[in-house]
Amino acid sequence: MEIKNRFLLLIALAFGFASCGYDDYEAPESMLQGRVVYNGEPINVATDEVTMELWEPGWQLSNRINVAVAQDGSYSAALFNATYKLIFRDNQGPFQMNMDSETNSDTIVVNLSGDLIMDIEVLPYYMIRNPNITASGNTVTATANVEKIITDASARDVERVSVYLNKTQFVDSRGNYNFAKTDVPGSSIPDLSNVSLSVDVTNLNSPQDYVFARIGVKIQGVEHMIFSPVQKIQL
Repeated sequence: MEIKNRFLLLIALAFGFASCGYDDYEAPESMLQGRVVYNGEPINVATDEVTMELWEPGWQLSNRINVAVAQDGSYSAALFNATYKLIFRDNQGPFQMNMDSETNSDTIVVNLSGDLIMDIEVLPYYMIRNPNITASGNTVTATANVEKIITDASARDVERVSVYLNKTQFVDSRGNYNFAKTDVPGSSIPDLSNVSLSVDVTNLNSPQDYVFARIGVKIQGVEHMIFSPVQKIQL
């Protein structure tokens, strides 16, 4: 009986070591990070809504890695050292990709052999200039200059300009990321260089004496909005 028990124990240990071997995967060794920018200025978007794709050549098929862009335009990914192809699919982000001189397309080749900081230059349809958000009494007022960047045949009109308020620092057009907002159709704005919006916070119903706010621009035919940086507003 003792010999049988020892034999069973050896079998169990052998399976245990084998299992550990299978579970002991090598961790990614390098970090790729940076920002999506226009002339060095970050493109602010909704958090984790815009994603880029990294394609790594495999044995037979390429493997896709999705990397989300944070609301301040930054991104990061832990990766294995390799050569990747970076793309944004159509309608991913409120911008167009620039033509890459190496690939003669909107695909960017990323040669990763250690930690790399790489900003991605894009061409936005619009930029929100000089955003200013203030509070007076129960009213939050936002002003900005909405500058049209793309003016050729691929230009698009503004569908609406909005200001969003939230109780946390994550602010955008989605229901979980704002408790109050004001939308103004682009057709109702006579001068995009002088946009003014206001939101009533009388019914805030919160013990905190501040909110987070940002301005957003929805572009016709483009799924994702461009935003101003998040501001903390004292009430």
